[in-house]
Amino acid sequence: MQTDLFSPLNVGALQLPNRLVMAPLTRVRSGADGIPGPLVAEHYRQRATLGLIVSEGTYPSREGQGFSGQPGLVTPEQLAGWRRVTDAVHEAGGRIFAQVMHAGRVSHPEINGGFQTVAPSAVAIDGVIRTPAGKLPHAQPRELGELELDEMRDIFVRGAIAAVEAGFDGVELHGANGYLLHEFLSPASNRRTDGYGGSPQARARFVVEVVTAVAAAIGADRVGLRISPEHNIQDAWEKDSEQTLATYGALVDEIAPLELAYLSILHNNPAGELVQELRRRFGSPVMLNTGFAVVTTREEAAGLLEKDLCDAVAVGRPAIANPDLVRRWNEGLPLNAPDASTFYSDGAEGYTDYPEYAGTPA
Repeated sequence: MQTDLFSPLNVGALQLPNRLVMAPLTRVRSGADGIPGPLVAEHYRQRATLGLIVSEGTYPSREGQGFSGQPGLVTPEQLAGWRRVTDAVHEAGGRIFAQVMHAGRVSHPEINGGFQTVAPSAVAIDGVIRTPAGKLPHAQPRELGELELDEMRDIFVRGAIAAVEAGFDGVELHGANGYLLHEFLSPASNRRTDGYGGSPQARARFVVEVVTAVAAAIGADRVGLRISPEHNIQDAWEKDSEQTLATYGALVDEIAPLELAYLSILHNNPAGELVQELRRRFGSPVMLNTGFAVVTTREEAAGLLEKDLCDAVAVGRPAIANPDLVRRWNEGLPLNAPDASTFYSDGAEGYTDYPEYAGTPA
């Protein structure tokens, strides 16, 4: 039987009613204290018909905060705010994972409360970062000592436990887009010569340790991992295809026996050797997200499943602009257009005011 977007899928401990997943989307609506409020709860509630919602990136320690307005999983007030979100989603019949994200060197003391940024190696990103004090050059990160990595691993574990206590159905560990876990995987940002760098297996080691520890703490069936090999963003360069496959292959081979809920891959060539080899070796459900700069269409999403390239499709901007995206795509209804000028602003505009379809289906 041919798989389609609207068929159910078992993802770890959950059965999803359809294979459309709301990708993690930075929306900076949680204020200076990182507390999700009623507006955030309403935003996620509106999108509860998607098979799974993955929250925006949430920091597990203040040092790991990557941008202003980002929500956290640290303080009691933040967790209480997330409890209101998860309750709202569950009352609407939905399922929601928290994306646990440590920004690593993609931050600044003006953003993360004055902490020096940290990374696998003391290599700064070339360019500037937006901070409350304006655009500033990226800060020089401090290389994490080998003994510090145990504590950093435990920061992810504590964040995952906090997410489950706040009512999330599970967590997605952010190993993509140049943030801390991805920094270990990329040879451009990881120049270590100890047991955590210098070879594909060593570059994968810290990510394997984090995933394994989080799975042990909350159950592997509540854990997903997001990766973006060859995305080449935020100076996490991966331009040697042989080395990239070796690194991510080592990662997948180590975590596959855990039987995680899923692996989410961001890549613009879903049918290519890299993505499909990782999928084959992972064995559990794989979600695909085909890019940052292009809007995923219904036809593309359906085609990924029809060609058996993945088990679910993560979508971003269509879910931003269409809280009832599942119905619209299922019934062939017209879509609202996303307003990029409100992606990172404040308030309800472009956040909770996109209407559901109110017309008569053609």
